[in-house]
Amino acid sequence: QVHLVESGGGLVQAGGSLRLSCAVSGGTFSSYIMGWFRQAPGKEREFVVAINHSGEFAYYATSVRGRFTISRDNAKNTVYLQMNRLTLEDTADYYCAADTTPGQTILTGNRINNYDYWGQGTEVTVSS
Repeated sequence: QVHLVESGGGLVQAGGSLRLSCAVSGGTFSSYIMGWFRQAPGKEREFVVAINHSGEFAYYATSVRGRFTISRDNAKNTVYLQMNRLTLEDTADYYCAADTTPGQTILTGNRINNYDYWGQGTEVTVSS
């Protein structure tokens, strides 16, 4: 069983920054594609970014490219999301997820149904 725990959410002013973390236990973290998704009130959960197992490649949603950066530390079984230049539209619950299926490619990292383990989410609120 794979367990994911997000942290780092909070309240930040527009233009500010936050860094989210997702600690993963169980299984083989270094073999997973990891993703971040978010869900704003009244909206569907949407893809934010994914990173391949080694950390060499990432796939960003257009809305966050250039502002958000994903990274991972396989020695610490942790994936990070650095969020800069936050806007009101970034307000949401942020979830990390693990795709544990062997052989998956980062090119399909935006597919929510590929992810089989999810964290409980961390709330990010951007104020004006």
